[in-house]
Amino acid sequence: MSNQSTMLTPTIPSAPTPSPFSTGPSQLARTASTTSVKDLAQHLASASSSTSSLHFLEGDVEVVREKGLRHAKVKLEARQYKTENFILQLLACLRTLRVPFWSTAEIAPGNVKIHKVSGSLTNAVFFVSHPSSRKPYTILLRIYGLSSGSLISRPRELHILHILSSRYRIGPRVYGTFENGRIEEYFESTTLTPSDIRDPTISRWIGARMAELHSVDIEAVERTSPLTRGEGNGWEIGAKKNVKSWLPPAEEVLSLPSVANTVRSELDLQTFKGEWKKYMDWLSTVEDVHNGSRRVFAHNDAQYGNLLRLQHPKDVVDEHRQLVVVDFEYASPNPAAFDIANHFHEWTANYHSSTPHLLDPSRYPTIEERRNFYTAYLGHTAVEGEYADLEEADRELQLANLDEQVRIWSPASHAMWAIWGIVQAREDVEGNVKEPEFDYISYAICRMIGFRREIRALGI
Repeated sequence: MSNQSTMLTPTIPSAPTPSPFSTGPSQLARTASTTSVKDLAQHLASASSSTSSLHFLEGDVEVVREKGLRHAKVKLEARQYKTENFILQLLACLRTLRVPFWSTAEIAPGNVKIHKVSGSLTNAVFFVSHPSSRKPYTILLRIYGLSSGSLISRPRELHILHILSSRYRIGPRVYGTFENGRIEEYFESTTLTPSDIRDPTISRWIGARMAELHSVDIEAVERTSPLTRGEGNGWEIGAKKNVKSWLPPAEEVLSLPSVANTVRSELDLQTFKGEWKKYMDWLSTVEDVHNGSRRVFAHNDAQYGNLLRLQHPKDVVDEHRQLVVVDFEYASPNPAAFDIANHFHEWTANYHSSTPHLLDPSRYPTIEERRNFYTAYLGHTAVEGEYADLEEADRELQLANLDEQVRIWSPASHAMWAIWGIVQAREDVEGNVKEPEFDYISYAICRMIGFRREIRALGI
């Protein structure tokens, strides 16, 4: 492990010259192990994440319901998906939920096609279709697995999906729930690739879509009352909350006997706690209501695999809306700059390479590429006013301020995903897996290196 960690250690660049548009720090990678709502089976089948193989585990799963969504008292066993009984149960469920084009009793079980997309301890996902007079109609079936609640909350995720899709037309519509899963809208689309998010036009679309998400009312999503509104009262920003809640399970993982002492030393969570506190204290001195990054409802995981492009966007009025954002497991209130910084880290990732846990620092967006993104983002951000109508000097000032905020919040992304990686490694560590499908421990070490490098660059 120590040799591998040495191999993964990046070249530490010299500190950039202070500038509103610095070239940005070198980055290292993360990949998500939770199942994504990706609409290309071929893409998913070849994925390097843990969702590329099926591990259907049955048992008691928390029943998750949401006000405003229909619910069917049906439990579906994922491992039985090829049987006629499974299809009959599913059809009954769809009729109860009144899913469009599925609520008729005329659909014969033999006409139902179920395509296995992926499965893991988190979810099993299927595309389900039946022929119609015009074309096959498809839905997405998600059956929950026996995953840990240490990282995500299913009730919260369902609530977020419902609010975003029903009130803001963001993300997939949830048609309803059943005892151990939910039925979602299917998008005929392709998943973006690492090269796609670098395309100037698509990058502008992503900036516009992110701005729209950031315009969502935090208080509506967080279900606060007039007496419990605001940061530190009704909600905390996700970066702080996640590090705080994920640290205990991360410490448990590192206390397991199969973890090498060199790994514990490189991650050194005791030292990290002090570094994180110093960083948070420093942030409080440079961020206030006048010059801080505004708090928004953020996606927090805007990687290319969570961005879909519609294949037939004929009815799309604004071209950027042919992009659909999915996977809101980690969505929460956060500084806008955190979400943007996290997305820029994803520019350097390729989760389908031979080293999916490594990012290429040379692929971090350049000054011009960041400006391209910022211009689209600010142009679609309602609270910024009519950005395009501002004087050039004022536009430049907004761009410069945003880029500086992104630089300030960049270490928080490293820290959060470093702790996440340790927690995700638990199954491999407990099983003493020598060659894991994705090396979460080495990934966590790399992100910890990034965090420490960047706080040093900030003078912390």
